[in-house]
Amino acid sequence: MKRNQKRKIIVIIAIIFFVFLFNTMVYGFSVGELTGTPFNNADAKNMGNIIITVLSTIGSIVSVVVLIIIGIKYMLGSVEEKAKYKSSLMPYIIGAGLLFAASTIAGILYKVAINL
Repeated sequence: MKRNQKRKIIVIIAIIFFVFLFNTMVYGFSVGELTGTPFNNADAKNMGNIIITVLSTIGSIVSVVVLIIIGIKYMLGSVEEKAKYKSSLMPYIIGAGLLFAASTIAGILYKVAINL
């Protein structure tokens, strides 16, 4: 396969993954109806905070490890390999920036939604 075809396949798979991961279906029942216990918004907020904290921590760790690996490969690589790693560094920086800013962006959107 050509390189562009591989990229297209990866992008399509990523889009399908995110569509299923972040679907917007709303179910007509609450957790309390299933378990027989009341469900309040404070529990949902606490659970959401825990999930966001865990995901951003894991993402930060993975991001730093990938940066270390790219740095080591850059230092040990030939001239052609260094050019390759430089070209892959910009998408990495954009992704890492979005990862680190995701909780801030989510907090801003939450405050805007509450004030509506």
